Amino acid sequence: MKIALATFALFLTQLVFAQNKTTTYYLIRHAEKADNSRNPDLSAAGTERAVNWNRIFAAIPFDAIYSTDYKRTLQTATPTAEKNKAQIILYNPQVLSFPDFKKSTSGKTVLIVGHSNTIPAFANQLIGKTIYNDIEDTVFGNLYIITVNGDSVTHQLLKLP
Repeated sequence: MKIALATFALFLTQLVFAQNKTTTYYLIRHAEKADNSRNPDLSAAGTERAVNWNRIFAAIPFDAIYSTDYKRTLQTATPTAEKNKAQIILYNPQVLSFPDFKKSTSGKTVLIVGHSNTIPAFANQLIGKTIYNDIEDTVFGNLYIITVNGDSVTHQLLKLP
């Protein structure tokens, strides 16, 4: 009887933990751009920042890396994508279905690269509350980390130089 009860308790524990998959989102703005044209490349400082993001993320095994379809976001994501041997998945924040996105990334570790106005809005959608405002034009070091485990959502903003 004790063995059956212990087996049932173990099964129940595994069932509870299996349903509470942890999902972690890392969100960053693209690095510094070369100019103010519509679709600029990264500047030398931006290229250096993209490499630095890769160093910061070195110990994180990303399951998926998302970027908008602009040179500056793709170039920011590329070093980390190459390290993780991951294809960059393009997204359009204006038409993205957040329920579908959350479902498809459930249980994964995800990097999302976007823009000064889209990354805070994306973070707010993932959190389910309006917490973060647009990023100032001169700020490129914000790192938003959002962790979802079941109904529990935690978030933090790290401001890196």
